[in-house]
Amino acid sequence: MKARTITSAIAGVLCCVLGGGSVAVAQEAGGGSAGTSQPATPPATNPAPAPSVNPAPAPTTTPDATEISPGGTSLPEVQVIQQQPKPKPKPKPVRQVKAKKATVPVAAAPAPQPAPATAEPTEVKMSPIGGSEIPVAKVPGTVSTVTASDIASTGSVVPQDYLAQRVPGIIISDVQGNGFQSDIQFRGFEVSPVNGVAQGMAVYQNGVRINEAFGDVVNLDFLPDVAINNVTVMTGNPVFGLNALGGSISFDMKNGFNYHGAEFDFRAGSFGRIQESAQAGMQSGNVGAYIALQNINDDGWREFGPTTINRMYTDLGFKGDNSEFHINFTGANNKYGVTAAAPEQLLDSAWNRAYTNPQVTDNQVEMVSVNGQIKVAPATVVSGVAYYRHFEQSHSDGNIAEFEACDTNPGILCNEDGEQLTGPGGSTVTNPGGELGSIDYTSQNADSFGATLQAVNKNKVFGHNNQFLIGTSYDHGHVIYGASSEVGFFRPHFVVQGTGTTLTGPEDFTPRNITAANDYFGLYITDTFDVTSKLSITAGGRYNYAAIRLSDLNDPTNPDLNTTGIFERFNPAAGLTYKLVPGISLYGGYSEANRAPTPAESACADPDNPCLIESFLTADPPLKQVVSHTWEVGLRGDHGDRHNHFQWSAGLFRTLNTNDIVTQIAPGGTRGFFVNATNTLRQGIEASAQYTTDRYNLYASYTYTNATFRKGYEQFSPNNPNAGECVTVSDPNAECIEVMPGDHIPGVPDHIFKAGFDYWLTSKWKFGADLIASSGQYFYGDENNSNPKLAGYAKVNLHTSYDLTDHIQIYGLIDNLFDNHYGTYGTFFDTEEASGASLGEFDFTDPRSFTPAMPFAAYGGVKVKF
Repeated sequence: MKARTITSAIAGVLCCVLGGGSVAVAQEAGGGSAGTSQPATPPATNPAPAPSVNPAPAPTTTPDATEISPGGTSLPEVQVIQQQPKPKPKPKPVRQVKAKKATVPVAAAPAPQPAPATAEPTEVKMSPIGGSEIPVAKVPGTVSTVTASDIASTGSVVPQDYLAQRVPGIIISDVQGNGFQSDIQFRGFEVSPVNGVAQGMAVYQNGVRINEAFGDVVNLDFLPDVAINNVTVMTGNPVFGLNALGGSISFDMKNGFNYHGAEFDFRAGSFGRIQESAQAGMQSGNVGAYIALQNINDDGWREFGPTTINRMYTDLGFKGDNSEFHINFTGANNKYGVTAAAPEQLLDSAWNRAYTNPQVTDNQVEMVSVNGQIKVAPATVVSGVAYYRHFEQSHSDGNIAEFEACDTNPGILCNEDGEQLTGPGGSTVTNPGGELGSIDYTSQNADSFGATLQAVNKNKVFGHNNQFLIGTSYDHGHVIYGASSEVGFFRPHFVVQGTGTTLTGPEDFTPRNITAANDYFGLYITDTFDVTSKLSITAGGRYNYAAIRLSDLNDPTNPDLNTTGIFERFNPAAGLTYKLVPGISLYGGYSEANRAPTPAESACADPDNPCLIESFLTADPPLKQVVSHTWEVGLRGDHGDRHNHFQWSAGLFRTLNTNDIVTQIAPGGTRGFFVNATNTLRQGIEASAQYTTDRYNLYASYTYTNATFRKGYEQFSPNNPNAGECVTVSDPNAECIEVMPGDHIPGVPDHIFKAGFDYWLTSKWKFGADLIASSGQYFYGDENNSNPKLAGYAKVNLHTSYDLTDHIQIYGLIDNLFDNHYGTYGTFFDTEEASGASLGEFDFTDPRSFTPAMPFAAYGGVKVKF
């Protein structure tokens, strides 16, 4: 495997470069299964007070950040996540031990105590790359941070899961039907690996935008969970560029300066789960190195849902008095069985049943990036990042056929308009008999590269503290996208058996071979000025330019698929923070952001030539860019010290999207097109709190989101039981619903509540639980809210860990403790066609389908740390 070959080579290089570097004992030895936002000092095991454990200081910057005071201090000390304890002195001679025996108290040699968890950063970046940090108290918007310890606490290896557990307002929506490839939704904005889903957030890894080039999709499965240092979710900052409608998500990875030690983790459990991971970090002088490797094999709890994940991350860093540079590599080769939504009646027969197969996705990525910063003056830092990314994906998708036996000759196949299908060389296509199906294939081969350069100055202005930031970015993507369809027929359990015949016509079934090239340019500026010691004002904005070019490799003269779209806009932002009293501050702000139509959307925007979603691209009437207008206001507090620390926040948010792009489903239910149809509004309230003591940690959050359409339009919804005749189109087979202002956006729950705790039973034994509860949501295809909602749910997870020695820990995890059956995504299907595809097993009458959540699952593992 390519990724494994690269892994071995890089591991060898690191060993050679840092052969003299010492490897520290892993600090998280007492931290938990999965270590959590743990108490600063676990309880002692005896009544005598245990010696205090000095906590690691709260990091004030991200690992690659440079903090400069107005007076121009040097680069900060690097926050070390794990550090080797000093070796214990050798035992003294027996004679001396006897002389001291009666006077040495028990507390002088305590049982090994776990060190404190990585503290939540007190500063956050105001741009994707380091050097732009300001205190959280000065950010005029919402900020949520998940640390490495939080990630370890959940025990999840999927970023979507720990973000859903720890970040207020985030919930999981699973379009694909595989937990490793699920979507996350934040206040009604989505981040998804599925083409065709509107991507409403900008996502970064070490300052590199990782929304893929073709559909802005995000593949979080490429990131080893053990390699993530922290994750920051921020709203109201257009500096993060395209797609930051609902905000941004930034993943900062570990390196050899902030992680010292080695850890090996083995886990096994329900549904055939076997996984291994390893990470190691070391520093020798001004050179640091880090590497993480992870392999996961899971049989899947649903039919046809196995998963294999192989991923790695490595970093080599160099640090001087006034500079720091890193080169890092991310590689992955993953394969998923994606089983998608299934009819409710099918799931009633067995919760693990799947509908239409095969559905398999293969993903591979290799990304190299270089980032660094230099202090060019006492109060000025120049930072930058450059990258190259290669992404490949292949997807096969079994479906009910959109063709049938010809009326005049049942032995051959025709489309629904009676035109004969053609195969290779223009041959007629023989009817294989039985219930007809198709296997649709798509592929992407993408190369991307880009760079960002910025300067930050922290000189005082008129005697007041000030941070001025200016930067520019360029991203280029080139994608070769292919799509084709193979004739098949159904076998039991909704499995489509291919015949080997690839369709070549008519138009709707012609294989596609498209290239898409994107050029994204950005110029941003922002300034944070302290008017007084209590009042800080932030203002700035970003200019975005996007050029999207499509080319039809099959027919370079085709005017419909050889086009160029240009989109540009300046997005302003302004806000303030005010310290009401010590520990409590007010924040508020206004911002705008935009997203350009993706190549996938631009190439599939013609209602007269609908696309097989994820497959066929046709003509492209121009789409407009989506623009968001966001207001936020709230309060946040930070009280106490490391022994009793209380943080809280409460706020209001309101985001209006203009020219929102929606998916219109054409007659038949499997083809569709994109259109600027409406304006949408997402508004609500959000509150969260976290309390940490020496013995326990508590957290809770609540989000209310009212997501509605603000402009009426006609929505194609052929399988909605309440659909009727369309008004705006003449197709007699089309079925539509009328969406009115105030109707709720499908898939967005009104209420989300989260809570959890971690409790140290002893200095070695920790126990914790997490709760996620969500209200119901409307089905996709029910934009007029005329059908019952997909039911809400509540899920409880447990985690515990016990330290056998300083270096060995065992742990256990339970997911969905009460085995609740619920859905995370709902849509409609054609009951008549599905009944035929069941080969007589079912007579479907209910058109509702949904993606079922994983039932009760348990896992156990062991960590060995050095």
